[in-house]
Amino acid sequence: MSLHDSPHDAPHDPPHDEQKAVRRDLDELTRRVELLERQAGRARPAGPPAAPDPSLMVTVPDTPYDSSLWTDSDDEGLGARDRRAP
Repeated sequence: MSLHDSPHDAPHDPPHDEQKAVRRDLDELTRRVELLERQAGRARPAGPPAAPDPSLMVTVPDTPYDSSLWTDSDDEGLGARDRRAP
């Protein structure tokens, strides 16, 4: 018994019990991830991945957008331009 222990303390050690529970959960998570990796390995097709379909690609121009598109917009997350945040 240490100087900080009380004779009235319960016989179990809650932090130790919590550590054991966390270790069990971590072990279970590790087992499930390994199982998923094995299943994904079996489902993966053989050979290199297929090249992307060019017909699905979208070209984004380098030219600046017309600023008038944003004249009546709010700044996302900041609210309207003419009002102050609370």
